[in-house]
Amino acid sequence: MTPDPKVVIYSTGWCPHCVRARALLQRKGVPYTEIRIDEQPAERATMIERSGGRRTVPQIFVGDEYLGGSDEIHALERSGKLDELLAVDG
Repeated sequence: MTPDPKVVIYSTGWCPHCVRARALLQRKGVPYTEIRIDEQPAERATMIERSGGRRTVPQIFVGDEYLGGSDEIHALERSGKLDELLAVDG
């Protein structure tokens, strides 16, 4: 059995796009690590570097692969590509 890819989401507690992205991952049963940059401001620099300069939240990664934000993962979901990236059985 292949281990699940490590999903990391950089977020804040008040961001509606973060809520939407978390809800999608939870609906799919995907475990993830959440890094709240409102609670850990030093992590913002890491998020910006990993995302190629993007400063908004959420920013979502699967392993070292950058997926983007909420709009991007919802687009991946609509296209049927998100399950493959997350290794989720649909």
